[in-house]
Amino acid sequence: MNYKKGADVLPDRLLQEIQEYVEGCLVYIPKKGDKAGWGYISGARQLIDKRNKGILDLFEKGESIPELSDKFHLGEDTIRKIVYRKK
Repeated sequence: MNYKKGADVLPDRLLQEIQEYVEGCLVYIPKKGDKAGWGYISGARQLIDKRNKGILDLFEKGESIPELSDKFHLGEDTIRKIVYRKK
C-alpha cells in the first residue's frame, strides 16, 4: 500500500471537506474498478470450494455430519452449512 500526504495530493477544498469527517486519521481509499472477491487472487477461494465439493460428495455417498466434522476438522454447524447450502 502506498501512503501519500493528503495535503500533497488533494485540492484544499477537498482536504477541508474530508477533515470535517476524519481528522488526523489514516483513511484507505480503494482503487477504482472491479474488486476481486475474497481469496480469488491468492487462490484460497478455489481451495475452499474444492474442499466443500469434497465434503458434499462424501455426504451424498452417506457419510454423516459428525464423521465429516472429524475428518475435515470443522464444526458440525459448518458442515451443515456446506451440505445444505442452496445452489
